Amino acid sequence: MPETLTVTDNRTGKTFEIPVTNDTIRALDLRQIKVKDDDFGMMTYDPGYTNTSSCISRVTYIDGEKGILEYRGYPIEQLAEKSSFMEVAYLLLNGELPKKAELSGWEEEIHHHTVVHENIKRQMESFRYDAHPMGMIISTVAALSTFYPEAKNVRCAENRRLQIKRLIAKVPTIAAFTFRHSQGHPYVYPNNKLSYTENFLTMMFRMVGNDYEPNPAIVKALDVLFTLHADHEQNCSASVMRAIGSSEADPYSAWAGAAAALYGPLHGGANEAVLRMLSEIGDVSKVPEYMKKCKNGELRLMGFGHRVYKNYDPRARIIKKCADDVFEVTGRNPLLDVALELERIALEDEYFVKRKLYPNVDFYSGLIYQAIGLPVTMFPVLFAIPRTIGWLAQWAESLEDKEQRIQRPRQVFLGERERDYVPMEQR
Repeated sequence: MPETLTVTDNRTGKTFEIPVTNDTIRALDLRQIKVKDDDFGMMTYDPGYTNTSSCISRVTYIDGEKGILEYRGYPIEQLAEKSSFMEVAYLLLNGELPKKAELSGWEEEIHHHTVVHENIKRQMESFRYDAHPMGMIISTVAALSTFYPEAKNVRCAENRRLQIKRLIAKVPTIAAFTFRHSQGHPYVYPNNKLSYTENFLTMMFRMVGNDYEPNPAIVKALDVLFTLHADHEQNCSASVMRAIGSSEADPYSAWAGAAAALYGPLHGGANEAVLRMLSEIGDVSKVPEYMKKCKNGELRLMGFGHRVYKNYDPRARIIKKCADDVFEVTGRNPLLDVALELERIALEDEYFVKRKLYPNVDFYSGLIYQAIGLPVTMFPVLFAIPRTIGWLAQWAESLEDKEQRIQRPRQVFLGERERDYVPMEQR
């Protein structure tokens, strides 16, 4: 039986055979469906791209109904348990897990690019003392394009790889500088003897005359969080990265656009909203009343439910374990008890179960960041560091896809047509 879809247009009585590939039809195949020969042709209307595929990808697989997340075919649970973040970065960008020598060489290449130009440092020092770290990092990474004008040559594979390494290496440095700036402390330069995560923590927290050594449990927890946040298929920010990349803009400018999308409270700012909710509740005894108001539509339950997952977010289980490990070092956060009670009720109450409102990745991550000693303004920055890997993997893949063109969505136009200009004195 042929892989086709038969469509009958009841307006004209005409029937069309549309090819089906991978359970997908090509949107342009609908253009042949017309009432008149001079019609533009049939389009699909899909606000928010809820059921539209814009690309073919081999990077990340998600099955929201079953709660599955895989990077290049590897389950996220296995990667979080057994791999370092730098292994995962190599996997996402290259398609395979590295051998020992490959991982060592990869880490050395990243170490080589961690330092930023002093002009960049001075530019960051010019921001207000209370500048939001996310605004700082977006502006600063965008400015890197002026330091590396060759980055515009995106069609050169070797050049692309160089810019990828620079971004992976420099984003944590710039992120740490934004934190130091917000604290009024001098910037700490990278120490390439440390691992990727250890280096980032050290750049944030080492003080003058203090031989800071990050706690191994915190290093491991942050490394796992980085792994969990590295990529998530065609989400808002990844789609922006691809869209900007489709114009062949340099990767620093594209990264800035993707990070700006991540900055929004519906994307990278969600864990901040969770923490504010937990603080507002304040005590376990107040949880039932809060949940009652959520059911009545008076309040919103933050950190539960997901656009893609209709099951328990696989990353949430892993993060919950990370939270336990971190609190053993930092001390138990009283808000954890509030979070656990919220989760317990949501998983048992028919109202929430029926709506498939399971905890998502944002529910526990903010508690961990807070325990480490980071303000809520740093939360989206912590998200942007690992997501850099996913953005770059998606960006590189899109540039190698011969079917991709500059992105230019259609519209359904319902505005006024063919009106004569009215002179000012006659309006």
